[in-house]
Amino acid sequence: MNDELELVREWDADATPFNGSAKDLARHRLLNAMAHADERTGTGVNRRHALRFVAAAVVATAVTGTAVLIGTDGSGEGGAPAASPPRLEYAAVTVLNGAAAWEREQEREPVAPRDDQFIYSKRIIKETEQKTGKVQTYTDEMWESVGVSKPSLSMELGREMWEEPAGKGNGVWPPRKWSELKKLPQDPQSLVLAIFASGSRPDGRSIGDLDEPQRYEAYWLLGELLKNPVLPPGLRPAAYEALAHVPGVKTIPGVQDSAGRTGVGIAHTGRGSYKSKYLIFDPVSYEFLGFRDERTSASGKETYAQLSHVVEWGIVDRLRQRP
Repeated sequence: MNDELELVREWDADATPFNGSAKDLARHRLLNAMAHADERTGTGVNRRHALRFVAAAVVATAVTGTAVLIGTDGSGEGGAPAASPPRLEYAAVTVLNGAAAWEREQEREPVAPRDDQFIYSKRIIKETEQKTGKVQTYTDEMWESVGVSKPSLSMELGREMWEEPAGKGNGVWPPRKWSELKKLPQDPQSLVLAIFASGSRPDGRSIGDLDEPQRYEAYWLLGELLKNPVLPPGLRPAAYEALAHVPGVKTIPGVQDSAGRTGVGIAHTGRGSYKSKYLIFDPVSYEFLGFRDERTSASGKETYAQLSHVVEWGIVDRLRQRP
């Protein structure tokens, strides 16, 4: 252990100090790399050499701001395969905490929408019929009532759909009212538990107490929260970090988003084929790119893969108004 501490002391003390984002990225990549190094026993690389390798990788991350995500085949990009597959939960934590760090770096104070306004968003959906490979692209727009006291208008695959105002005491998830969004905790573990609105769980419950369906529900609800284009400062990074705390999240390298960009998917293994629904991130910067989902036709005969991402959003005063 003393040898390992000496290695840390050997790092260049004259180097430019890490900023907050770099600290977050370096810390999570350090933990991820150490986890993988521990798994590679029997390869002739002792812990001291592994730590030296990890230290070099973290310093490189601080200098360049980039690092290669370890894939499911147990190799880094351009590297030799590992002796055993990596533990993918560490890779998922790396991506999600990296996304939180990226978001904090980009975050600016948003204009808080009033309850009488609408959140406008425009998204591109690229839909592929699984059997034939036929691809169709849709541009969908949405006008969502912030206070849910007015009708909302949305499009789904080009078709207009209306949402009636919520009745007294009723709401929507994710909340649209700024006052309700600001009440959500930004501690990641507290946020996971707070999104369950039933109020039936006992005080002091932890994430480890959630059963498999609840873990998947947490993943799904956090994903829905991230679809909201405008959130109070700190809440979006907290949602990424909260996802990293949900047991069952897993990486899917080499996926594409609706703009054709290659990324890494974050899925949950708790329901059906986890590769059918996932969030997509840039594999280097960890910027969030979009979603992947599937739908089945009314007849049940056709299955479609859907890739989507938001291209524009804003706060407007009336339906059909654009920013």
